[in-house]
Amino acid sequence: LGALRWHFLLQSLEDLQKNLCQLGSCLLVIQGEYERVLRDHIQKWNITQVTLDAEMEPFYKEMEANIRRLGEELGFEVLSLVGHSLYDTKRILDLNGGTPPLTYKRFLHILSLLGDPEVPVRNLTAEDFQRCRPPDPGLAECYRVPLPVDLEIPLESLSPWRGGETEGLQRLEQHLTDQGWVTSFTKPRTIPNSLLPSTTGLSPYFSTGCLSVRTFFYRLSNIYAQAKHHSLPPVSLQGQLLWREFFYTVASATPNFTKMAGNPICLQINWYEDAERLHKWKTAQTGFPWIDAIMTQLRQEGWIHHLARHAVACFLTRGDLWISWEEGMKVFEELLLDADYSINAGNWMWLSASAFFHQYTRIFCPVRFGKRTDPEGQYIRKYLPVLKNFPSKYIYEPWTASE
Repeated sequence: LGALRWHFLLQSLEDLQKNLCQLGSCLLVIQGEYERVLRDHIQKWNITQVTLDAEMEPFYKEMEANIRRLGEELGFEVLSLVGHSLYDTKRILDLNGGTPPLTYKRFLHILSLLGDPEVPVRNLTAEDFQRCRPPDPGLAECYRVPLPVDLEIPLESLSPWRGGETEGLQRLEQHLTDQGWVTSFTKPRTIPNSLLPSTTGLSPYFSTGCLSVRTFFYRLSNIYAQAKHHSLPPVSLQGQLLWREFFYTVASATPNFTKMAGNPICLQINWYEDAERLHKWKTAQTGFPWIDAIMTQLRQEGWIHHLARHAVACFLTRGDLWISWEEGMKVFEELLLDADYSINAGNWMWLSASAFFHQYTRIFCPVRFGKRTDPEGQYIRKYLPVLKNFPSKYIYEPWTASE
């Protein structure tokens, strides 16, 4: 977990704490290993119910099973609720016969049988907390949201993206006001090297739980219902939510989803092991300005456009360096604000032609792809200031310029 992700997470918790206080409630953050924390506090605070998201990742599935066993031992109820995804992935898998393989086309057919996802739970109000005793103010201070300095996180690592539900809702409203953009959105036509996000930029807020994907889904449905024409899955905005759901569904039923070895859906490829080239890719020193500009933005801001992700992923794997997708996945997990177990691994397998997509000769050119949408190289000039005065003719290929 990189410093930018830590800052985003702590900002999100601070925002949650502030919003809960306005409703007469409070957030208590307890640090420690979860089983010991529960054992210590169940009797001390007379806890009768523990709730959590229905989990899909192996680590959290094991955690949920352990908490259920603990509940039987210590006498508290465990509620596991589907909240982070649109659908219950188990229901989708049951309709598919239990396990992958699952194509995207088959996945959409199953969703058509299920109908629309459940309507999101309404926002909580002050009335919801009237029966809850406000916690002892001393308790709230004792279990406050930790500060970056408490966790020894460098303060200079601040992204322009701020965490929290308040910021996420503002971004959501800002994008939904332009209904023409919403209805005509098609994923391949967005610009990978625009200086401002040409997509919604909401993914960090979904992955951290600051925003509900169901809220976004139904807000989009309302806008689509009022339009004569609108784009459709897989390229529409709702289609992007369904891709997220697709990766969650496959990941939840695939052993070793984040590894090549022992992963039943992944091609076993004899990748190169080259620590020096991997380091140069990771630290924006490949010598291809567009690739290095993308990796610089990733390190500085924690977010890059999805097509930019495609370009650097292709470059690392089947396009240029032939280094394993697992190495790239680890870098994205550390640096991306929206890093996500299922989506990160799924996209890396896709972009390396290891799973889902096997046309390995379809390459994102590290020169022409960026030049097509930004011929003057403004994106490169911003993130690689060493080239800010370089002639546009050569900025994507500086090795072709005279000395």
